[in-house]
Amino acid sequence: MLEVDGSEKSGSGTILRISVAFAAILNEELHIYNIRKRRSSPGLRPQHLEAVLTAARLCRAEVKGARLGSDEIWFKPGKVLGGDVEAEIGTAGSIPMLILTVLPICLYAERGVSLRISKGGTDVRNAPTINYLRHILLPTLRKMGVEASLKVDAYGYYPVGMGEIHLQVDPCKRLRPLQLPEFGKIKKIRGLSVCTFLKERRVAERQAEAARKYLKARGIKAEIDVLYDTSNPLQKGSSLVLWAEADSGVLLGGDAIGELRKPSEVVGREAAENLFMEFNARPTADIHLADMVVPYVGLAKGESTYTVRDLTEHLDTNIWLTEKILGTKFHVEKADHLYRVEKS
Repeated sequence: MLEVDGSEKSGSGTILRISVAFAAILNEELHIYNIRKRRSSPGLRPQHLEAVLTAARLCRAEVKGARLGSDEIWFKPGKVLGGDVEAEIGTAGSIPMLILTVLPICLYAERGVSLRISKGGTDVRNAPTINYLRHILLPTLRKMGVEASLKVDAYGYYPVGMGEIHLQVDPCKRLRPLQLPEFGKIKKIRGLSVCTFLKERRVAERQAEAARKYLKARGIKAEIDVLYDTSNPLQKGSSLVLWAEADSGVLLGGDAIGELRKPSEVVGREAAENLFMEFNARPTADIHLADMVVPYVGLAKGESTYTVRDLTEHLDTNIWLTEKILGTKFHVEKADHLYRVEKS
């Protein structure tokens, strides 16, 4: 049985997500306790609970202790069969975070997985936006052999949520290593500015204009598409994701979300600042992508390497947990102003 103390390292939801994913893939029973111990609202919140239950549906797992607020669960997986799976968060809890839990499991299914996640948040605080996953994470994982497509049927924001997505994943029994040793040269800077039912205030355009202005002042030209969305009449909101494409295949991202009393220009500048910090440092993975790919790198056979500008708490935690459960060995070394992450 895998025994995991959720209060170690970051003490956050990433420990739960990775532990459940690895348990399903390895077909090993998991006991995880002190779930999200270091967070202000410890235990299972709606998005974490639904992530566990969705993982259980994927692998026909027996689960004990899975209820709101619980800080301990037992997860006994069966075979990952695949097929059609439904998930419903019921709050503005993050849909991208649920995807980060179950996507690795889907790769080991006996047949393709068609996952529909409804009544959640696509673009909420303290989580990647849904378009970050579409335009940065999934294309990067494609280099490792992951074939997955993501369609947004409805955008969802805090506090109501009501977002809905459809994720299609093909099985991939053998992941390729991730080789991103050098940044290379920039090909283009792209972006997508989205707002839902805010066209009369030009929210998407203003976000894009502010981002373009910030980057132009630093000698960077950005091509940003604008989407005026009408998919969710129950919840207005906005988001902006930017990404840099290098000739080496590297993708660096930066995003931001709109919030009540947060001007569109602030959203645009925030996303641009986030991207510029990455662009200026020239790593081969931004600080969020760097921790998201760790489970896949751990599962892949062969040597992987990439660089990141900061050794974040989430990156450190994900490496620690992946080594603990899979028995793999990562090596992190600072070289000049970057950290090089290697897995042999």
